[in-house]
Amino acid sequence: MQLGLIGLGKMGGNMRERIRRAGHQVIGYDRNPELTDAKDLAELVEKLDAPRTIWVMVPAGTATQVVVDELKDLLSPGDIVVDGGNSRWTDDEKHAAELGVKGIGFVDAGVSGGVWGLENGYALMVGGDKDNVDRLQPIFNALKPDGPYGYVHAGRVGAGHFSKMVHNGIEYAMMQAYAEGWELLEKANSVDNVREIFRSWQEGTVIRSWLLDLAVNALDEDEHLDELRGYAEDSGEGRWTVEAAIDNAVPLPAITASLFARFASRQDDSPQMKMIAALRNQFGGHAVEKKG
Repeated sequence: MQLGLIGLGKMGGNMRERIRRAGHQVIGYDRNPELTDAKDLAELVEKLDAPRTIWVMVPAGTATQVVVDELKDLLSPGDIVVDGGNSRWTDDEKHAAELGVKGIGFVDAGVSGGVWGLENGYALMVGGDKDNVDRLQPIFNALKPDGPYGYVHAGRVGAGHFSKMVHNGIEYAMMQAYAEGWELLEKANSVDNVREIFRSWQEGTVIRSWLLDLAVNALDEDEHLDELRGYAEDSGEGRWTVEAAIDNAVPLPAITASLFARFASRQDDSPQMKMIAALRNQFGGHAVEKKG
């Protein structure tokens, strides 16, 4: 099968290579001249035989909208655009409508696998009309892990990215739980070898996971994480998960708390903790620390 792929960064570049290894032709476009197979989107489209399939792997929001707008004017009825980035599911509905006016199909694909996907495969959560999804099945089969799992047609347009959003929300909470457990172990006077405790959990325990394996990798590189600053960004999908929970009246206390913990990590001098310290001093005479 032939595929155009826009965005050849950490994910897109490895996806191009994995699809090619499966025997498909991939023509990629990237603004980096060292990576691209075409000078611009127009040339990319010209190099593809109709009906064309173009997979977009660029940042969510404005960047994706710009690409969709340009493709809308370059593609023909019967072509399909796949958004494999981390777009918000509501944007999928908008993009599907915009492209649909021109007779261009749209599929959204939540992709998980990170930098390990080239060798291990990518978990795929796909949304869109069945006819469009079925046409893309050879590409999905090339990207997914070996075996029966790792791919799902989750539902109509938007379902793929909604599923990936929930996946990332769960990921937030799992990482937060491992982080809290690690900090508590590091603080305990009786514990001498936190790294090996984490390693011992990798087999035979109910909390073993790939995230735990990655935590052990990190501790092997920097046993007490002394080289890292305690700061964590959020990709946006954690926020969207919490917003969707509010819209659907679904309680998500663990995921919500893990998102707020990331916000707290960005405060060198927490305003909230100032008020808590002041209140403890007022009602109990507890000591406070003054600046300077």
